[in-house]
Amino acid sequence: MKPRKTRGRAGRPRSFDVNQALDRALLIFWRKGYEGASLSDLTEAMDINRPSLYAAFGDKECLFRKTLDRYAEGPASYVQEALSQPTARQAIETLLRRSADVLSHPRNPPGCLNVQGALACGKGAEGIRRELALRRAAGEAAICKRLKRGQAEGDLPPHTSPTDLARYVATIMHGMSVQAAGGATRAELQRVVRTALRAWPQ
Repeated sequence: MKPRKTRGRAGRPRSFDVNQALDRALLIFWRKGYEGASLSDLTEAMDINRPSLYAAFGDKECLFRKTLDRYAEGPASYVQEALSQPTARQAIETLLRRSADVLSHPRNPPGCLNVQGALACGKGAEGIRRELALRRAAGEAAICKRLKRGQAEGDLPPHTSPTDLARYVATIMHGMSVQAAGGATRAELQRVVRTALRAWPQ
């Protein structure tokens, strides 16, 4: 995407890299959550003024939704890569291990944006709470779809419920996000993954 021209503080055209600005906004929302990130935090990090933010991205809610898409295409892109593994067991193990890596990587804010972004959301952010709930549900549905495929291909026992197992995996991932936000290390999260995988259906 080419740099977009907007009006600067003195009314002169100003160019900035939209993708770079989105990446900076993503980090602010990831660290502070939707409600915790003020417009001043965002404009300062993005190095633009409020009129430029509104002109390029819409209001704060629109900007947040765009950063969620950016997050899915960037830091969380490992999800689709993991689910493409040849067996259901490999897919889930890769998913959990990569999740632990991303959640605890020092270059990232701790935790998951889809979980952290909704924390402490009041009534004024109900739309954001619903949006994040829908995205988490979509992630769980993608896991369930992969498990159903594994069951059809014979690498998941027929007595196993893909729906229940998908919910279990999603719960582990969300729990690791909260643990990472509280300071859990990569090694600690990887131990959680090893423990969770012991429950794999036989």
